[in-house]
Amino acid sequence: MKSSILKKLEYLENRFHEIEGILSVKETINNKKFFLNLSREYLKISNTVLLFKDFKNNQLNIKNTKKLLKDKEMHILAMEDIKILKIKKNKIKKKIYYSLLSSDPKDLLNCFIEIRSASGGDESSIFCGDLYKMYIRYSELRNWKVDLIHSHNGEHGGFKEVILKILGKGSFGRLKFESGGHRVQRVPKTETQGRVHTSTCIIAVLPELPKEDEIKIENKDLKIDTFRSSGAGGQHVNTTDSAIRITHIPTGVSVECQDERSQHKNKAKALSVLQARIQNQKSIQRKKKSSIEKKNLLGSGERSDRNRTYNFSQNRVTDHRINLTLYKLDEILDGKLDFLIDPIVQENQAKIFSTLFEINE
Repeated sequence: MKSSILKKLEYLENRFHEIEGILSVKETINNKKFFLNLSREYLKISNTVLLFKDFKNNQLNIKNTKKLLKDKEMHILAMEDIKILKIKKNKIKKKIYYSLLSSDPKDLLNCFIEIRSASGGDESSIFCGDLYKMYIRYSELRNWKVDLIHSHNGEHGGFKEVILKILGKGSFGRLKFESGGHRVQRVPKTETQGRVHTSTCIIAVLPELPKEDEIKIENKDLKIDTFRSSGAGGQHVNTTDSAIRITHIPTGVSVECQDERSQHKNKAKALSVLQARIQNQKSIQRKKKSSIEKKNLLGSGERSDRNRTYNFSQNRVTDHRINLTLYKLDEILDGKLDFLIDPIVQENQAKIFSTLFEINE
């Protein structure tokens, strides 16, 4: 096992015993909020610490059994026992790995999904509408709530841009791999000669930051424009300057929101998306600066990323990152996205696993 992982496990073990001591103090029990937060942390790391204890016991058993190899009568039995203990060791290491993987706090957060038309004109906008419906249906299957933040309708259907907020525990963890380019191949309704056209949409999935992790944004760094909402939405939409555009001057990041009648509500929604976009931009910059950053399956939401191709004539979806092809396009567009999400989550875990552990050491 790598030394960096051992140090992490030793830290968690020490923290586990430290929390045990703090939880037994009367002052801690009387402070309900502090007690609750510590109890959650204790529960979160307990499984990993118990597995680490098993790992160390197993290591000790291997060490003691190896001493028996010098005994001619016990040599064969000792060899068999060592073989069994090493198999158990690798199983424990895998369990430790998965317990560490599941502790990424961002995976439990709500998220924003931004869907934007790219190349392909009207057909790209129409496909944005198809993807919008797909994520709505997927959220319904998972009992997640969906809040429409902003939409810019296409001239012939669909959207030029639409932003959704997905409210549901673990929504970011499930949807984060959707970021990137999505390509559609089909015959448009306006095509008279039956030719297949290729269009693309760009998706960015951003975690909604908890309040304690929000970036401090100064009012002096914001340029706020108000304008009259456009598009369908009833008799009240176009009567007041309720739409908001907020630009963060230092980074140039800009967000529009016009789907609420209240300017105040539109501003609050736009600021929450702005926070997520700035944080995502910083994350991408850090990855680009890191010389040891390896290519992973988590897209940035940039045009250069290419996730999938949706081929309507063949009822086919191909995820190019893991070379997965499924002939279930109709089911996937109907919200059964787990056909695609489960394999890519497993592939990502395997990639991280290979960097964390040397199974055969």
